[in-house]
Amino acid sequence: MKSLLIVESPAKAKTLNKFLGSGFSIKASVGYVKDLPAKELGVDVEKDFKPTYVVIGGKEKVLKELKKAAKESDRVFLAPDPDREGEAIAWHIAEELNGNSGKVFRVTFNEITEKAVTEAIKHPRRIDLNLVDAQQARRVLDRLVGYKLSPLLWRKVRRGLSAGRVQSVALRLVVDREREITAFIPVEYWSITATLEGKEPPFFHARLFQINGQKADIKNEQEAAGILQALSGRPFAVRTIEKKGKKRTPPPPFITSTLQQEAARKLRFPAKKTMFIAQQLYEGIELGEEGSVGLITYMRTDSVRVAAEAQQEAKAYIGKAFGSNYAPEKPPVYKSKKTAQEAHEAIRPTSILRTPESIKKHLPKDYFNLYSLIWNRFLASQMIPALLELTTITIDAEMPDASHEQYEFRATGTIVKFPGFMAVYIEGADENAEDEELIPSLNEGAALKVLEISPKQHFTQPPPKYTEATLVKDLEAKGIGRPSTYATILSTIQDRKYVEKAEGRFTSTELGMVVNDLLVDKFPELMDIDFTAKMENNLDKIEEGDLKWIKVVHDFYTPFDKDLTEAMQSTSRVKPADIPTDKTCEKCSKPMIIKWGRHGRFLACTGYPECKTTMPLEGQASEPGGQKPEAGMPEINEKCAKCGSPMVVKTGRFGRFLACSKYPECKTAKPLSTGLKCPEDGGDIVERKTKRGKLFFSCGNYPKCKFATWYRPVAKNCPKCGAGVMIEKRTKKEEVLACLKKDCGHKEELQPAGAE
Repeated sequence: MKSLLIVESPAKAKTLNKFLGSGFSIKASVGYVKDLPAKELGVDVEKDFKPTYVVIGGKEKVLKELKKAAKESDRVFLAPDPDREGEAIAWHIAEELNGNSGKVFRVTFNEITEKAVTEAIKHPRRIDLNLVDAQQARRVLDRLVGYKLSPLLWRKVRRGLSAGRVQSVALRLVVDREREITAFIPVEYWSITATLEGKEPPFFHARLFQINGQKADIKNEQEAAGILQALSGRPFAVRTIEKKGKKRTPPPPFITSTLQQEAARKLRFPAKKTMFIAQQLYEGIELGEEGSVGLITYMRTDSVRVAAEAQQEAKAYIGKAFGSNYAPEKPPVYKSKKTAQEAHEAIRPTSILRTPESIKKHLPKDYFNLYSLIWNRFLASQMIPALLELTTITIDAEMPDASHEQYEFRATGTIVKFPGFMAVYIEGADENAEDEELIPSLNEGAALKVLEISPKQHFTQPPPKYTEATLVKDLEAKGIGRPSTYATILSTIQDRKYVEKAEGRFTSTELGMVVNDLLVDKFPELMDIDFTAKMENNLDKIEEGDLKWIKVVHDFYTPFDKDLTEAMQSTSRVKPADIPTDKTCEKCSKPMIIKWGRHGRFLACTGYPECKTTMPLEGQASEPGGQKPEAGMPEINEKCAKCGSPMVVKTGRFGRFLACSKYPECKTAKPLSTGLKCPEDGGDIVERKTKRGKLFFSCGNYPKCKFATWYRPVAKNCPKCGAGVMIEKRTKKEEVLACLKKDCGHKEELQPAGAE
């Protein structure tokens, strides 16, 4: 009996060839074969939203080969990915196989291993039309929104814009966060830390915790100075030492969202890159003589379930590699969220015995790093909890006379009594916690020597800008999108120029804010976070057979169409407000303003339309040769040394630079100076970028002077050594203003803008 197996990708087909005998022919559809038409709506809103599917351009040849192979086969197994999208692909292929439904079956497997594949072939099923309907509902909803909103954005904002149902809500998160940050007003507060020492080293730090039984709330420098004076000469002694044992349980194995978050934190991977590499690891990697091997289970999942066989294999490996005391008696069970597809598994290695080091030579660096992350996380999830000891020391700085204020300091420390899973893996954090320090051995009542009491000024901080990790985390927490869509959401809002990412953090562009505000104003339901989450739940219910897809689409489209009609009837265009300047028009002497147009901000005469004078906003001129302007740069009061024309800020392959505004007639260019002088030879410190786009600062006299730093220089004299330049040092451990001279070592807290 001859059988045909149809998968999505050629890479997967190559891996499967190892497991299936000569009786199987394996073909790849290379993704979707049919979709809604590209140049028309393709959805009949008058006839129950009936979609019209057409063969995707270039797939005619693929379909012809699949039909020919199916005709020559006794059985056809459709094996696209095990999710809604894969089910829809199988459905489209089945429709194209000209009524051979009696011999066409659907098979799914969560990992490409011999056992999983052969078991799937033994237990085929029919296509699940509930899954197909859920995908069809999502596709129709997204088409209706995208196709209908684009003309509105073209008319009200500018041509060429588009919007998506879920992406627009993700944009709203970024815009709202941006405005929170802008509106945030820092509030000053102070802390007081005592450096203390017992009979035995080391010294340790304790922080002022309470004053007269109330939490220490120090608002300004004067209050801090008063407390320091009150503490002067007081005896410090240990009141209590409290030790608590605590278990730290391992994190569960990865699901799609947590993999994207952790890869962003630890590997600095965008979600799109994470999913691309994970797809390759799932479909198969060439491992020398072993051939193509699927290294991980299916990477689009929201279930933390693990197959019993995989848990048994992990337990045996842990016992051998670490000792039996690192493996729990019973396999751990993790709880998935209510909406999880429990038929799927968590993301894990297909075999724990295939260690990262054993296959390192076969993997590109990024592939190795992601596989290692998945392997370590899964192994840790199958180990016992870590045993910690938390120590809290309460210290009194009190006077015998009760009429004086009583001050309580606290020191905390953590000791790892047994590492458990932490021997393998520690989960990353979005915001870095302070490092724990070693607490010396002390007794209650012991006197302490005061080495120093230091006040420190702080300011409350605004919410941080979104990173890849925190935005995916928020999308998941708010129910916006599903695991398979997060990477696409993040890349789409960047591709549309609604959001920019700099130094790993998202910022909404002016265009993004304009589009967001229009959509929030005209389509409050579409842009409502709770409404979008409810729609995702409805799609899940369609998949479960509890809702009909046509009703879900109808209930969405009726109010949406009403809002759209009203928005179209509004005649006003939407754009940011003009910004006044102190410049005057060279032709008519009227004031110039900064206007917003198709290509960003520009200078224009207020005498328009009588005077049509416009000028590129310095730092924002559109560039030949692919050079892009740098928005929001201050104007540069510098003339070209060759022709006398104004110099403007431009962005090229290696960062920002100054160029003559008369380009291409005058090609004068020079590095963009920070206005600071090099500490080594007195040359200008200039901005540069590496080939990979990372910003750094160096001496403009390179290669004669080799001075360079990754950190932004600041015009401030070091109070310790007198050096005229300091640097803003932002790392995982600290954010400080530091002396540029390595042998000085002076550091101070980095003040927020406007704090002084």
